[in-house]
Amino acid sequence: MEARIAIAKVGKYASSGSGDTIEIIERPRGGISVVLADGQSSGRGAKWISTLVVRKVISLLSEGVRDGAAARAASDSLFTERGGKVSAALNILSVDMLSRTLVITRNNPAPALLARGDQITRFDEYVHPVGLYRDTRPVITEVPIERNLTALVFSDGLVHAGSRTGSSMDVEACLQDMLRQGISDPQYIADSLLEQAVRLDQGRPVDDISVAVLCITPLQGDDVRRMSARLPLGF
Repeated sequence: MEARIAIAKVGKYASSGSGDTIEIIERPRGGISVVLADGQSSGRGAKWISTLVVRKVISLLSEGVRDGAAARAASDSLFTERGGKVSAALNILSVDMLSRTLVITRNNPAPALLARGDQITRFDEYVHPVGLYRDTRPVITEVPIERNLTALVFSDGLVHAGSRTGSSMDVEACLQDMLRQGISDPQYIADSLLEQAVRLDQGRPVDDISVAVLCITPLQGDDVRRMSARLPLGF
């Protein structure tokens, strides 16, 4: 098997920059993690918040700290820095080779989705974002690694897409439609969801939108680890 990760993100229309931050890090005992933070509001202030949270999390993950403890520490760090006046939605999506599990850590009011084949489970238990209170705890879901798992986390800009015109984005239905077509390419899934959201916003996203997809698929080709990125420079 292999783990395949893809990210797609776009900033709020006419904003100075995206307030979402996403990083990927290899875990010291094997595996990989994706960390997504959505800072309160938008623009530079939100970017400062989300960057602080993500940097704290990846620093701790790189030292072997567990995902839940890293999320709690990031929340305490933001609370201490800003006195509980700002917050960030946080997701950590991990393939942990030590435990041989896929781990979804949520401090994000937006749901997370996990599919086995085309059967989707929605995790939407209410949880506080990080930074508002001391000792804020995440909701953690951990499942054994197996073929044909698909995990999806996203910032709330995805579910808010279309709100300006009275439309709505049914993320779960969109994902299920792709899975039933046999689509297992995480980049295709991430791009399709983002494109649908931007279309509902009539090409002018009402909020920052970030999507991270992790798929467990049969091994394709060799054992070489690969990673790529595409960053429009805007000039």
